[in-house]
Amino acid sequence: MSSGESPGAAGPAAGRPVVARTRAELADARARIEGRLAFVPTMGALHEGHLSLVRQARRSADAVAVSIFVNPLQFGPDEDFDRYPRTFDADLEACAAEGVDLVFAPDRAVMYPTEPQVTVDSGPMGKIVEGAARPGHFDGMLTVVLKLLNLVRPDVAIFGEKDAQQLAMIRRMVADLNVPVEIVGGATVREPDGLALSSRNRYLSAEERRTALALSRALRAGADAAAGGPAAVLGAAESVLDKAATAEPPLVLDYLVLVDPATFTPVTDSHTGPAILAVAGRVGATHLIDNVSLQLGKER
Repeated sequence: MSSGESPGAAGPAAGRPVVARTRAELADARARIEGRLAFVPTMGALHEGHLSLVRQARRSADAVAVSIFVNPLQFGPDEDFDRYPRTFDADLEACAAEGVDLVFAPDRAVMYPTEPQVTVDSGPMGKIVEGAARPGHFDGMLTVVLKLLNLVRPDVAIFGEKDAQQLAMIRRMVADLNVPVEIVGGATVREPDGLALSSRNRYLSAEERRTALALSRALRAGADAAAGGPAAVLGAAESVLDKAATAEPPLVLDYLVLVDPATFTPVTDSHTGPAILAVAGRVGATHLIDNVSLQLGKER
C-alpha cells in the first residue's frame, strides 16, 4: 500500500488509515473491511464540516472510508481548479484523528485513465440554479461520484447539506440508476459568525469575509419571514443582499431561489410544506453557496 501500512493495520486501533492510491490497492483494502462501510467523498482541504460527516459515518457503520480527489470534470474553464487547496498531509492527520479506516487518494490518471467519453448527464435539474451559474458542473460531479461509489462499494455515503442541490441530484442519480447505496445528508456546519464552512473560505480576505456574511444573514432573514409565505421569504432575503451588493468589496449575486427540495424548481406562491432557500454569490474571485431548509404554511 502507498501508506506503507498493510490493510490489516488499518482502523482506529492502529491509529492510521490505510491509504490506497490505485484501484488495485483500493480493491485489496476494501476486501479486508468487514461489516457495514460508510463513505465520505471529499476534494480534500478538510475542515470541521467534513469531519462532522466523518463522525456521522462512524456512528452509522462498522468502518469509514474517505476519498480525497480534486475532480477536474466539475470545474469550468474560468474556475479555480489549479488553485483549489490541496493539503493532503493535514487531511490524512485529520482522518487518523477521527478513526478513518481507509483513505482513497487517487490521482487524475487513476480516476480517468483515458479522457472519458461516457459521462453522467445531470438532466434538467443539472441545468438550473447552481447548474445555470456553472454549466457542466453537475455532469462532472455526478460522473465522479458514480465512479467513486462503484470503486469503493459503500453501504452508505454521506454528503453535506450545504451543497443541497448536489445532494438532491445524487439522490436522484442513485434512484434512477439503481445504485445499491444509501445516501444520507449531514447538517451544515458554520463558523461562530454564521459563515458556512467551505474549503474556499480560505481565499477570502478579512474585508471579503465581512461581505460574505451577507449570505447567511439573508438566509436567516428569509427563515424568520417563513410564516408570511414565499414572497415574504424572498423579500426579506433580498433586502439583505441588496445592501451587500453596494458594500466594499461587493457581493455579486448569482442567484437567490426558494425551491422544492427534491427538484430544485421554484415553489409557487401558494406552496406549503418543505422548501429550500438557496443563495450563491461571488466575493472577489470566490464563489460561495449556502442554503437553509424551511417549512412553509405552518409553524416551524
